[in-house]
Amino acid sequence: MAPALDHTIVPSHDKVVAAQFISRIMGMEYEEPFGHFQPVKAGNGLSLDFDTRDEFERHHYAFLVSDNEFDAILKRVKDEGVVYGSEPGNQTNGEINHKHHGRGFYFRDADGHSWEVITHTYVRE
Repeated sequence: MAPALDHTIVPSHDKVVAAQFISRIMGMEYEEPFGHFQPVKAGNGLSLDFDTRDEFERHHYAFLVSDNEFDAILKRVKDEGVVYGSEPGNQTNGEINHKHHGRGFYFRDADGHSWEVITHTYVRE
């Protein structure tokens, strides 16, 4: 078995606000605090452990979803007025892409992290 990513830390100016936003937009489970982290459960058991920090680099998080999940996430993004776009360099054009035989889009959270939602992996089989 190949190693599997268990958790990653997502730095934020306010871990609770950031975790609530991502869990709501992405349809993920908002969990009880774990130590000083505010976890959000993604697929395959991955935990996004939000942590409050004053300074941090911005990161990119990409999620592979089904077509139905994609539609639901995009609807929540639109309903909340979150700016989104079709390209990493253009996350504000209000469009989705159709790359790699699927669909995708990007959006930024209040901390400047880039979140990507795709229906087909970029990884070659």
